[in-house]
Amino acid sequence: MKTVREKSVRDLAEEIVAREGGYVNDPDDPGGATQHGVTIHTLRRLGRDLDGDGRVTSADVRRLTPAQAVEIFLSDYFAKPGIANLPVQIQASVFDMYVNAGANAVRILQRLLTRLGWPLVADGKLGPKTLAAAHRAAAEVPQLADAYGVARRDYYYSLGDARPSSRKYCRRRDGGKGGWILRAEEFISPSLRLTETQHRTRVAAWG
Repeated sequence: MKTVREKSVRDLAEEIVAREGGYVNDPDDPGGATQHGVTIHTLRRLGRDLDGDGRVTSADVRRLTPAQAVEIFLSDYFAKPGIANLPVQIQASVFDMYVNAGANAVRILQRLLTRLGWPLVADGKLGPKTLAAAHRAAAEVPQLADAYGVARRDYYYSLGDARPSSRKYCRRRDGGKGGWILRAEEFISPSLRLTETQHRTRVAAWG
């Protein structure tokens, strides 16, 4: 089995599509109608009128194929933001997070780099200063990928702290780890993943 670092960008995009699944329209999800991880907002921004009726609606979201979703992720969530310019060890996790949270993926990285000693403005853009700081950190911080994965996990928990409607994405009905937490921990070394007890302690205040 390939490790995250051995997978191609297309492999990762295809895995994201498979993980995201089919059509959903959860009222608690600000993304709205979503198919294969691509939201109606993304289709509107890209002008993808798939049924040719002159509007981009949930009907177009339903028409989106897995192959079309993969191409959108590769072009608009990997190439366009400049993720290919990041150190290779964090590309996969930042890419996955960009699909899930847009520019917040970069803000999480910028805040992490600031804490590590490379001060940055968290503007969500992979400009020259952010890229330079990321490459310096990659050379000096052996566990940068783990640190970013943990920061992702902390971000998800913070959303649950602040927004009760988001807690179901962090915690299953039985109290175990929800999809967001499991997603972040795919990019964290097993030794740094929370135990079920640690997870339940983290979310205990949610009631």
